[in-house]
Amino acid sequence: MLKDERSTERLRPWIQLHHILGVGLKTKHALLRRFHTPKGVLESGQLRPNNSSRTSRCYRYDIDRDLEWANHPRHHILIWSDPRFPKLLKQIADPPLLLYVRGDADALNAPQVSIVGSRNATPYGRRIAMTLASGLAGCGITVTSGLALGIDAAAHNGAIDGHGNTIAVAAHGLNEVYPRRHRKLASQISGRGALVSEFAVGTAPRREHFPQRNRIISGLSLGTVVVEANRRSGSLITARLAVEQNREVFAIPGPIQSPLSWGCHELIRQGAKLVDRLEHVLEELPLDNRSNNISHHQTELDWGPYEDLLVCMGYEPVTVDILAARSGLTTDSVCSMLLQMEINGWVESFAGGGYVRVPETKR
Repeated sequence: MLKDERSTERLRPWIQLHHILGVGLKTKHALLRRFHTPKGVLESGQLRPNNSSRTSRCYRYDIDRDLEWANHPRHHILIWSDPRFPKLLKQIADPPLLLYVRGDADALNAPQVSIVGSRNATPYGRRIAMTLASGLAGCGITVTSGLALGIDAAAHNGAIDGHGNTIAVAAHGLNEVYPRRHRKLASQISGRGALVSEFAVGTAPRREHFPQRNRIISGLSLGTVVVEANRRSGSLITARLAVEQNREVFAIPGPIQSPLSWGCHELIRQGAKLVDRLEHVLEELPLDNRSNNISHHQTELDWGPYEDLLVCMGYEPVTVDILAARSGLTTDSVCSMLLQMEINGWVESFAGGGYVRVPETKR
């Protein structure tokens, strides 16, 4: 939220530069290095909007609309000189000039892991994404994704269920939510993290915006986990961008006959780290205090309900669905609890998505 006229005037030249079309980010960044400030670039005459009266009116209206949006509570426009502008994002080859943020702008500099995957996710994929996101959130790691259907939504929901923070990167202006059915989820995300976009207020979602959005998802994150993806999935673009940005890439294996496993298996063949438990992600992240985070998270848990779930389990291999039926809990709750129990050494997972209780003598 803008607090005074001086804040508005500081932002205006950045927004003006951002709104000039037909000039790439690399050119704009090169001009900023040459002329030092966006005002210097604009006054240099190197760039200017179309001089037709209609276009000039629209150009001025777009800038004023952005500034008006930023006057609302918990709405922010972050420029490069803002200390809240994410430091990791500045390191990529083509960082945005500015970011529109709805929610907690400070959340953008928290340690993040992105979880992405198919919009047409299977129940298995959604459960994996939710469970992994909940575990990461419990360890103090912010979960970042793209607010899309399927795996993205499961990741955001898992982080919220894990009482952690989550960030959604949009491919459109933040005056709207896409898809519309995620309005409630978007509201929850802005309350537990932030919605982020480089697209100006009023920009509609377009096909070409999504790859552009994906570089921000990977650029904000220490690593990217792909849960389910076919061979032409946009999630593979996010993984490729993560490699180019020198970030970690992880992939979840799946059934070999499922087309939604093929993209993940291809990533694994190319060197992505295979993940079948939370530790496989945590051990690759440059977080000195991650073990302390995990231990602290475990001591805060009430283990009574977990012990009840162990009773439902017995010592024979059992699936999540069977445990949910026996315990009366939702499958999402069972998945989240099983992840914590696996971290604590109470259960072990096995192929096919099931779990088995670990005898107390072996813990």
